[in-house]
Amino acid sequence: MATDNVASEHDYSSLKDLRFEINGQNDDATFSLCFWLYLPDSTPFPSTIIRQMHSEIACSVPFLVLDEENKMMLFPLLFLHKEAPSPPNPTLGVEVPHASAKIAFSFDKWVHVGCEVATHLVRLHINGEIAGEMPLSSSAVNDSNLNGLRSISLVGTDGDDNRFEGYVRRFELLPKTSSIKAHFVKNPPLQLSVDGSGASDIEEDDDGVWSIVGGKASCRRNFSLDVTLRDAFGEPTNKEMEVVASLLYADNGLPVEKPDDAEAPLLTSYDGIEFACCDRPSKLTNGRASFKLKIAQLSSKCDNRLFRIRFEIPKMGSYPFFEAFFSPIRCISRNRNTQISSVKWKRSNSSGLGEGSSELLYNIVREAKFSPSSKRVKLGQENSFATRKANLTMDRADDECNSRAWTANEDYNVYGSSLGRRPENHEETDNSPSDSESIEARKSNFKSTSSNRSPVSDTAIFKYCLGGLNERALLLKEVATAASEKELADFARQVSLYLGCSHHGRQVILAKRLVEEGTKAWDLISQNNPHVIWENVVAEINHRFMKIACSSTRSLTLQDFETLRRIAGCQEFVARENFEKMWCWLYPVAFTLSRVWVNAMWNSASPKWMEGFITKEEAESSLQGPGVLQDPGTFVLRFPTSRSWPHPDAGNLVATYIGSDYNIHHRLLSLDYIFSSGEKEMSSKPLQDMLLAEPELSRLGRIIRSH
Repeated sequence: MATDNVASEHDYSSLKDLRFEINGQNDDATFSLCFWLYLPDSTPFPSTIIRQMHSEIACSVPFLVLDEENKMMLFPLLFLHKEAPSPPNPTLGVEVPHASAKIAFSFDKWVHVGCEVATHLVRLHINGEIAGEMPLSSSAVNDSNLNGLRSISLVGTDGDDNRFEGYVRRFELLPKTSSIKAHFVKNPPLQLSVDGSGASDIEEDDDGVWSIVGGKASCRRNFSLDVTLRDAFGEPTNKEMEVVASLLYADNGLPVEKPDDAEAPLLTSYDGIEFACCDRPSKLTNGRASFKLKIAQLSSKCDNRLFRIRFEIPKMGSYPFFEAFFSPIRCISRNRNTQISSVKWKRSNSSGLGEGSSELLYNIVREAKFSPSSKRVKLGQENSFATRKANLTMDRADDECNSRAWTANEDYNVYGSSLGRRPENHEETDNSPSDSESIEARKSNFKSTSSNRSPVSDTAIFKYCLGGLNERALLLKEVATAASEKELADFARQVSLYLGCSHHGRQVILAKRLVEEGTKAWDLISQNNPHVIWENVVAEINHRFMKIACSSTRSLTLQDFETLRRIAGCQEFVARENFEKMWCWLYPVAFTLSRVWVNAMWNSASPKWMEGFITKEEAESSLQGPGVLQDPGTFVLRFPTSRSWPHPDAGNLVATYIGSDYNIHHRLLSLDYIFSSGEKEMSSKPLQDMLLAEPELSRLGRIIRSH
């Protein structure tokens, strides 16, 4: 058979523009049709995706349909099958024999569809695998039927119905020598997405909306976001293109207006100079573009409306799969120290610290939020080193700390013993020191450590303090290969001093072992191959995880590995980039589980304190999903999948629970505080007992997973 398709087989096109003519000859009148399909989540169902049309038939009949359960159905072909829908009554109902997929269609992502049509059956393929088939009766293929078959047109969507907009790529009729599987794996389409794992200096409010400090130049702060351009299999592309960021209103998607004689609402910095984002796109490198942004417009000056950031690739046209949106944002103007009182855990009336009471949990449990940090002095800015140092001290004086104590376990006392804990602000009033007091205290600390300088250069220290997560990870990997444990401990002390909160140092301490163990693991798994089958990764990762976590009785499950695969961003094959992304999340988790008070909870089978590696969505669904009604105080523990090394919260635990208001809340357990107390002091009362002593946490919940 030959085809006449108005949409190019290599380009992206709208489903409404699709018109595919079956106008060739074939003795057995069979063919295989393949294409990539993208449908937005606004697609209504049931809906006809592709229709059959003929010049002698007044109305069309369905060929490919989404049913009322959001599952794909493939119908018989006109003039070929006796069971084909009757043109006068082109029903979508199940009374017409059809091949039906057993799983729901995935919106907002590319899905490969294969339609295999033979004289005695139709067979539906989804992502290269058979999804459903239906035996059929062949019509007598006489001259009349064959002529009618040659004149069938396959047309996208429901004619003039504008209810939804779909897109196709590589709509092709396969020759007999080609397979649907081969079409699936060759030249997959691309899609732009936001990589939230690298986000920094963004907070999450109680209502789930992200908050960013913005407004006037003297107050607003930088925040970092990455976007990736990957194919349908999750592999990065090496295309060199520019990505543009813009600020929109979250409610209607319209651009945020630029006030007269004012700055652009969304800014980016290059070499210490701020530009409007529309004037300075970011280039994709190995499928990734990094953005350092500032928001100049406040929500309070826009009727308290929320914003969204849109990333797009102008060169690729206005397609939704070449656009990516970050979560709704509330841009706020915040005075220093206001966050500390807003994230307090309710204090218990239980007895004191010596008995491991809830007072201790008051110190270690807090809201799960990104740590804000001021970055007014940028890498590459043409200031002298002394000026940078002075500015950093000034800027860090008003930063809130993401957790209030540093890990000083038995392995790293050389570092932890040199740090004092930041005083707690237990009252609702602001008891923080003044600017001058903070600066003088910082100068005093600096002088006290100047005699014990780290062998790591001052430039490396300041690059680390001023860089985003990706920059910090690259710098630590470089430093860790040459520095000793003692030198890293000194580096961690300097970093914590300049950042103004000591918990950042734990990730520096982990760097050497994390890099060494990860390199050994990848070399063993890959055997110098650039890509490795996922199944070949599983066994070695499980072995190393159990060793690091000191867990001889509990191994990782298939569900745990599915979570790790999502974190890695890979499908069937794993590249080194995927492995390192997974390892930077897994190693801090395994290290946390090696601690005695956490290890006992991980290995506990009854009750099962930790169900495994679960996502925020799985935890919420188990506590408050359809048909689920949990009592206030019910909670589950999880490791946040958005926190990877060297994020200061990597490896910490989150308690997801039902509050007294019957809403879901998330609080991060600041394990650094426990580590700093020492294992002997904590042995009097297990961590699980301290958790249950909290008034907000009363009953351990269970995770209900869909597979």
